[in-house]
Amino acid sequence: MPPGRRDKPEPAVTGPRRCFVCAAAMLAPSTRRLDFPDGRRRVFPAACGSCGVLIEPDADPERCWWDLAGRLAAPVFVPDPEAGYGLDLYTLRSAATRLGRGIRPLGLEDRAALLQPHSLRAAEGALYDLDSAEQRLVSLGVICRSAERDSVLAALPAQAAWAADVTILLDARTAPARAVAVPGFAPGAVRVAARPLAGDFAAQRNALQDLARSPWMLQLDADEAVDPATGARLPALAALAEAGNVVSVGLPRRNRVDGILSDVYPDVQYRLNRMVVRYAGRVHERPELPGGWPQSFIALHGAIDHTLTGIHVRARSQRYEALDPGRGRPEERDALLQPYRA
Repeated sequence: MPPGRRDKPEPAVTGPRRCFVCAAAMLAPSTRRLDFPDGRRRVFPAACGSCGVLIEPDADPERCWWDLAGRLAAPVFVPDPEAGYGLDLYTLRSAATRLGRGIRPLGLEDRAALLQPHSLRAAEGALYDLDSAEQRLVSLGVICRSAERDSVLAALPAQAAWAADVTILLDARTAPARAVAVPGFAPGAVRVAARPLAGDFAAQRNALQDLARSPWMLQLDADEAVDPATGARLPALAALAEAGNVVSVGLPRRNRVDGILSDVYPDVQYRLNRMVVRYAGRVHERPELPGGWPQSFIALHGAIDHTLTGIHVRARSQRYEALDPGRGRPEERDALLQPYRA
């Protein structure tokens, strides 16, 4: 048993086709190398295209997870040069969040490795609990139609413990933000504004970003939700992000189509962003980061729950393709309708 193991964290619900850390079905051949503190070097033949963990093709995913989880429970993460997996500090940061932990570089070389992924330097780092860590204020923003306004407002009290303020942006004729009373929130903390979506999701998200009153904002759609435990760690994640020069944090999204978990998972959505971040793309919009993807990371402590109907899924790709030809992702329709496979 690795030093510092305090309990038995839940093993990854994965299979041979999925990553044992983030559950993405994105394992692919690799030639990446890691240099370990004892001077040993290893080239790993496979890597996850989502979180970046390296793995031997014949390694047991569950055994790898138990080993990694035990090491993540210690005050300092120490890698095993002989384990069936390996990771740099950038990937370790994401892996640690799955157990509600954050990381700090041990020295200047580790700091440089964190800022320049994926480094040849095998991960070492100090670990701490997010629940008792430094925090940043986080706004909650929701995009919805006018008909969804009341249901969105009714769901807000569950997020009052972590959301510093809330802005709901309706797809309707432009109207300035006006305060509404919601239990659990201070007077004036929740506002409703309106702006026509006009077939441009990035422009609508950017307008919502501009209405944030905190340094960070989590954006959701009306058919998405986070449970309060997931939301409670977002302020600490924002502080973790700032410490690593990160401006955008992605969360896995669980798509449930007619109540069935879809095979499109983790379907990472970069929705926790600094106010200055801008989205691009009329459909399937993504943040544009000045420093590229190294200014983002994936948090694995929870997920965005996305509720869909089969009818909506079948029609959505056609509608998106009409709004932005070539970017409607018709292939995603079939994948969303496929039940989750380990």
